[in-house]
Amino acid sequence: VADYQTVRLSLKGHPMGLLRPRFAGAGVVTCAAIAAGRDGAWTNVAGVVLVRQRPGKGNAIFITLEDETGIANIVLWARDFARFRREVMAARLLLVEGRVQKSQEGVVHLMARRVFDRSADLLSLSDTHRAEIALSRADEFLHPQHPRAGHPRNVRILPKSRDFH
Repeated sequence: VADYQTVRLSLKGHPMGLLRPRFAGAGVVTCAAIAAGRDGAWTNVAGVVLVRQRPGKGNAIFITLEDETGIANIVLWARDFARFRREVMAARLLLVEGRVQKSQEGVVHLMARRVFDRSADLLSLSDTHRAEIALSRADEFLHPQHPRAGHPRNVRILPKSRDFH
């Protein structure tokens, strides 16, 4: 988890895999379940934000979320964007409530009705799952480092001092 917080990449598993029990208990489905779901169904999905796009003259914002099963394409209409601007622009982990829309070509979107910033769940992983993180022999630390408070982008990784006495 610490590697994901600092470099946004982890070789030990997707952070949503660790958060899945928490979200599944709240009725949040996986990205793969949206693709397999029926057209018009109301559902909730959560995932790490990969991409946010707002075409210049477009009337919608496109968000790509990723979880341990794949990706989900989210569409948020521009008229709703003002209500959820902070969540859409700042969140690293989003929970989206919306309706599944499938095209005849097989493209699946979740048409967002509400958006929630769940980035705090990502930050909590280092503390709540510390014992579950298996370290490899190549790791130099006996225990994962404690993250500093604040957003992961603001974390500074400093090596230990090599002072000579």
